[in-house]
Amino acid sequence: MSNTSPSHQHRPRVDLPDWMRNPEPPRRTLGRRLSDLIDAVPALSATRRRLWAWRDRTRFSERHPVLSAIVSFVFVAVVATFLVVGTLYLLYKIRRGEA
Repeated sequence: MSNTSPSHQHRPRVDLPDWMRNPEPPRRTLGRRLSDLIDAVPALSATRRRLWAWRDRTRFSERHPVLSAIVSFVFVAVVATFLVVGTLYLLYKIRRGEA
């Protein structure tokens, strides 16, 4: 056995307050009760897991970003063109006094 001291010093034990050592149980909020209800019913629990899987899926725009950008651009261009043409048509009708 060696009589050398340890290479590190132990810090003295910290006395935690009672509320930290023995915390109160979590409150039974409406959200916790609903979550427990969903977990208790197998069909609802399966639906929840399917919803989580659907939410975390890979979107089409993430798999094909270039194609999504092109389709989005064309869609926006067509909608903007229809809006401008519609506005010009309404202004034409108003100037002629037909509207």
